[in-house]
Amino acid sequence: MALIVQKYGGTSVANPERIRNVARRVARYKAMGHQIVVVVSAMSGETNRLIALAKEIMPEPDPRELDVMISTGEQVTIGLTALALMELGIKAKSYTGAQVKILTNDAFTKARILDIDDHNIKQDLNDGYVVVVAGFQGADEFGNITTLGRGGSDTTGVALAAALKAEECQIYTDVDGVYTTDPRVVPEARRLDKITFEEMLELASQGSKVLQIRSVEFAGKYKVKLRVLSSFEDEGDGTLITFEDDKDSDMEEPIISGIAFNRDEAKITVLGVPDTPGIAYQILGPIAEANIDVDMIIQNTGADGATDFTFTVHKNEMNKALSILRDKVQSFIKAREIIGDDKIAKVAVVGVGMRSHVGIASQMFRMLAEEGINIQMISTSEIKIAVVVEEKYMELAVRVLHKAFELEGD
Repeated sequence: MALIVQKYGGTSVANPERIRNVARRVARYKAMGHQIVVVVSAMSGETNRLIALAKEIMPEPDPRELDVMISTGEQVTIGLTALALMELGIKAKSYTGAQVKILTNDAFTKARILDIDDHNIKQDLNDGYVVVVAGFQGADEFGNITTLGRGGSDTTGVALAAALKAEECQIYTDVDGVYTTDPRVVPEARRLDKITFEEMLELASQGSKVLQIRSVEFAGKYKVKLRVLSSFEDEGDGTLITFEDDKDSDMEEPIISGIAFNRDEAKITVLGVPDTPGIAYQILGPIAEANIDVDMIIQNTGADGATDFTFTVHKNEMNKALSILRDKVQSFIKAREIIGDDKIAKVAVVGVGMRSHVGIASQMFRMLAEEGINIQMISTSEIKIAVVVEEKYMELAVRVLHKAFELEGD
């Protein structure tokens, strides 16, 4: 008997029949003698509907009240899932994030989990219940409802698995595992049997939508076995996300494991700023205070005492960032001009094999150059090379690199 946490995404619980399918799958695991905690997202499209509804009342909704609203999507799903399990004769009990006592900070709409009180869940599991928990949400120290940001149900699932010391956290979604890239862009993409936490973390941070990056961070930090599976297939092992030491040592690992991409980035360039110590902080400090995440950063070599500073943010936060810079920063640092560009995309190659192979960057840049794709920004790590290109060239870049690094299926 094992304790397993299963997380089901919005497409997996999109309607009553799919919720019944989830219940039947859970019932099979329960019949094997396992203790099961189920984490569910809101029904597909529900969170977007609630956000749109809020914006009809207030174009820029108050974050606290927005969290109160959008957390209700998961509350509906946990009740329906518990009812579906009861219909199968299985004892089930549902909890919202606040009822579990998933404690978060007070960063509304993008809160972070600080602690989980697992007492009630453990008691229910020992009493033979399947526990159904609302993903994506928690509460701060004052009892205010908070949400964890898009994809936060993955983080809830992994955090619960860590707190409960679960045997495995299974992430059920509309794909049957992690692929070398999105099959909708490259039909020849193949499913990976295994991938390291490091690689998955880089893929998630570079735009892969299979798992939220924070869920991978949690899993790696607390040594939670993570498996991605399809909720629409009864069989299959999915993709196991593991540690480098756990991978078969007698097998030759590929240099590159996958190609990630992200259409949701925007580039901001601050032109003609003083080339002096502290200028980066003067630009990015107010951005950080506004809780805007910054991704890639480039500062050009100074000339005549001035330099240009470029960074990327999420596309939805570009206008907010531009307003902050123009209102609070531009005159103070005497910047010549501040420009925003939301017609960009990021493409990245990821693989632990890059540690022991040279020439990956030059091969990547050569393939893009041969297709006439200009590179605007470059970012590297030990196992990743990411570039920013014009958005219109993104899919071409992904296809070219996928073929160049021989990632096609059999």
